Amino acid sequence: MSQELKAYTIDEVSQHNTTDDLWIVYNGRVYDVTKYLDEHPGGEEVVVDVAGSDATEAFNDIGHSDDAHEILSGLLVGKLEGGVVKETTSIMDRTGGESSSTSFPLIAVVVFLIASGAYYFLQLK
Repeated sequence: MSQELKAYTIDEVSQHNTTDDLWIVYNGRVYDVTKYLDEHPGGEEVVVDVAGSDATEAFNDIGHSDDAHEILSGLLVGKLEGGVVKETTSIMDRTGGESSSTSFPLIAVVVFLIASGAYYFLQLK
């Protein structure tokens, strides 16, 4: 039997809005991300910007990895009173089995190689 999540109001969540005590709402769930601020790859300021509020849109706009969703699940403290929880899909599901995080570095390397080659050949003239 799973434990029932404590329900918090958005007013309660909004009181946790400092770097020493930072909660966010994602997809109808409440998370205490205080301990994760220093480890956040995008820097703590992007999380502080949504402190004490519903960060669902901002979180989804970034396109976080499955690892980020797993880390977030470990920070769960409750649910938002009246919040709606939607089924989330993994990056693998959204991209047809390929992770976008692996294709971006490959594209960056290819662009760099093309630019370097063009620069080299232009310098020979």
